[in-house]
Amino acid sequence: MTAKSKKDVDFSSTIDPYAQREAEKYENPIPSRELILQLIEEVGRPLRRKEIARAFSLAGEDQLEALRRRLRAMERDGQLIFNRAQQYCLVNSRDLIAGRIIGHPDGFGFIKPDDGSDDLFLSPREMDQLIHNDRAVVRVSGIDKKGRREGAVVEIIERNTHQVVGRLYKERGFTYVVPDIKNIAQTVLIEKGDAGKAKVGQIVVAEILEQPTKLRQPIGRVIEVLGDHMAPGMEIEMAIRSYELPNQWPDELLKEIKPLKDEVPESAKQNRVDLRDTPLVTIDGEDARDFDDAVYCQKTSTGWKLLVAIADVSHYVQINTALDREAQNRSTSVYFPERVIPMLPEILSNGLCSLNPDVDRLCMVCELYISQQGKVFRSRFFEAVMRSHARLTYTNVAKILVEGDKKLAKQYKALMPHLQELYALYKVLRKSREERGAMDFDTQETRIVFGPNRKIEKIVPVVRNDAHKLIEECMITANMAAARFLNRKKMPKLLRIHDGPSPDKLLSLRSFLGELGLRLGGGAKPTPLDYMHLMDSIQGRPDAHLIQTVLLRSMSQAVYSPELKGHFGLALEAYAHFTSPIRRYPDLLVHRAIRHCLQGKTAENFSYGLPDMEKLGEHCSANERRADDATRDVISWLKCEYMMDKVGEEFPGIISSVTSFGLFIELTEIYVEGLVHISNLAQDYFHFDPTSHQLLGEKTGIRYRLGDSVRVKVVRVDLDEKKIDFELVHKQAALSKPKKRRRRSKK
Repeated sequence: MTAKSKKDVDFSSTIDPYAQREAEKYENPIPSRELILQLIEEVGRPLRRKEIARAFSLAGEDQLEALRRRLRAMERDGQLIFNRAQQYCLVNSRDLIAGRIIGHPDGFGFIKPDDGSDDLFLSPREMDQLIHNDRAVVRVSGIDKKGRREGAVVEIIERNTHQVVGRLYKERGFTYVVPDIKNIAQTVLIEKGDAGKAKVGQIVVAEILEQPTKLRQPIGRVIEVLGDHMAPGMEIEMAIRSYELPNQWPDELLKEIKPLKDEVPESAKQNRVDLRDTPLVTIDGEDARDFDDAVYCQKTSTGWKLLVAIADVSHYVQINTALDREAQNRSTSVYFPERVIPMLPEILSNGLCSLNPDVDRLCMVCELYISQQGKVFRSRFFEAVMRSHARLTYTNVAKILVEGDKKLAKQYKALMPHLQELYALYKVLRKSREERGAMDFDTQETRIVFGPNRKIEKIVPVVRNDAHKLIEECMITANMAAARFLNRKKMPKLLRIHDGPSPDKLLSLRSFLGELGLRLGGGAKPTPLDYMHLMDSIQGRPDAHLIQTVLLRSMSQAVYSPELKGHFGLALEAYAHFTSPIRRYPDLLVHRAIRHCLQGKTAENFSYGLPDMEKLGEHCSANERRADDATRDVISWLKCEYMMDKVGEEFPGIISSVTSFGLFIELTEIYVEGLVHISNLAQDYFHFDPTSHQLLGEKTGIRYRLGDSVRVKVVRVDLDEKKIDFELVHKQAALSKPKKRRRRSKK
């Protein structure tokens, strides 16, 4: 290292507030991100890597390489920009905005800022150099015709699409792949000789060799031929590769888990509370394979004692091991119809961490004392060893507790007192939930039933009975206790946060309700209780389903974050995910924080700091969205395949969405959605009113509103586009011309 010049700044003696955290994470620690940002801010100019190293008196290959990696990571996360002069400079949030790219099939796109501010519109010209899910830094270049902020790309900081899945085409001497993900508008050019043995029309995986620029489309080569697009199971194989879902276990991980056996070693059971004689039971669906929660309830003089025992995944998945790195990489298990891509290997997810009946298992227990009014007045967490006394299903528990099935009650006679108290507690928790105003919308989930050769036989509704709701209330109560516990301990943590409606969505919602003569209380900041009072007031109305749908769409999406913002939907000030560490990485992080506290340690020597939790929250939220998108794509494909032999048939349906280009209809009998394009409506010019969610005929006065009953004919099914086109046969309800009202001028 050369001697410092007069221009250099000496930061080597500056106290790093996160030095202890860095020392615990790294053998040879370097300055934290926070201190590096402080250095550049105080110097007031961009710095080269050598200048940063000199400022902190870093020497030796290990430290310099660690600094290089840290600066690169800060660049990827949008904290720094590496300019053309090979200097690092700060991202000024007033002038430059870092965020994730959201592509649109029509070529334009948006950037979703990291700071949570409103999205910026990106024109097709700006999107030419970007692919959906890239990360970039943009500057505000102006305001478009719709009043949206427009962005211009300053720097592409991370490429997140390294391969695409799609159909191979050849046309006029050009070979290209059309990506299956419709958010990617560009086709991928395949140069001569790079298509391998792939045939036209086959589904292939193309590796991107050169990312797009303003002047040309992306260039790739075929690295895998998946086969014909109608092959059984093809939709899942495509989704796995399209969304780059990790589905192979690294060799390092396989080597690491090789010593694990099916039984819990005796040494691991030491110094734990022994709950093996406590009749804890698991209650899950018939097709469940991993059991990560068990419950037990008993009556007390003041109410009930509830035990929620959760698989102790953090005992097996140690920080910074190959197993931990892959679990973090995946963040969540992905559930496709009849196939799961687990977050953890089977030896753990279905074995050591699964609370299977009649075997010893390690668990983390939340013990809750609940009053007769359903309020938790005392709780604690502890490590235990348990033995599940039964693997119960929602169906059987509902038959025992709700229907009074005597045969099943006799079969589980030993468990009946505990199950009956569990049901009594559920009723009290349910009432408490309603009193605080927690959301409980009646949404319809479906399940695809397959026959031979993975051919869909039917699509059936999933019925939620009291047993589902009982377990849900127990899990919510334990999750709430976990959040409160970590808040009291002032621990860095990941919470599940759910914001209330944005001002814009709230304004649209109030306008819609006003047209129906309804009112949402709460003024500028309605509470969940205001929402539920409104829901109660519309029970029995023919348009109740329509109103519920609009209320749901006014909500924001729940995410993971260390910010204490509360959970609007559950009407809770603090909420964490604690109950599913087998399939969700945030739950594993919560377990680690709780165990850290149980060992008598504090936040200062925890392996994670607030910046780590912020980054992990963004990562886990993004991977949760990725899993949801992949699952949605597969289900859309399967529903299209199911409808292919039904072209020309008629079905009753409900208008599930109204847009400027037509009506989306959900078939009431088979739960499939398709589009009636506006050009296929009656001979009239239709105006789209987003506030009232309707299309209104200019001459006829015919209106099509969200929630209306209609009858449609299937006219086209496009498997490649995952689209179904309907033609309106007739509207079920009588059509009436709405009365003309005078518009009041806005003052």
